[in-house]
Amino acid sequence: MTAEIKAYQNLSTDDFHDIIQLRIAVFVVEQNCPYQDLDGKDKKAFHLMLKNEEGKLVGTARILPAGVSYNEVSIGRVASHPDHRNEQLGHAIMTVSMQFVLEMWPECDVRISAQSHLCNFYSKHGFVKTGKEYLEDDIPHSEMLFTFNKS
Repeated sequence: MTAEIKAYQNLSTDDFHDIIQLRIAVFVVEQNCPYQDLDGKDKKAFHLMLKNEEGKLVGTARILPAGVSYNEVSIGRVASHPDHRNEQLGHAIMTVSMQFVLEMWPECDVRISAQSHLCNFYSKHGFVKTGKEYLEDDIPHSEMLFTFNKS
């Protein structure tokens, strides 16, 4: 597996196509949830692309600078290809994303909107539920926060 993170303006059209194709396959088709994926934030984001040995995109995430979605940095649109779910790609995606955040924005907290059934997964990466729970596109979500140790 290889991981690469690019700012939107540095993505090729093929890169962006493959990212959106994977996100739609997971969030719209697999989860049977029609929603507006292209929300304008992709242009302000860094995009993680996790590719297998054949160069096929098997995982992705969107990393947003502070001030785009929240006052903190945010990681979202975390998706792994359904054919590769047994490969622990989600953990690889979050590990690489958090390393990138630490390099780009040292000591900046990270806020996410997690599907509630994935809170245990995100807690393994240091995220803690804030207590804010809500429906987003008819799917239960929980706001979670990663706080860098600033001592």
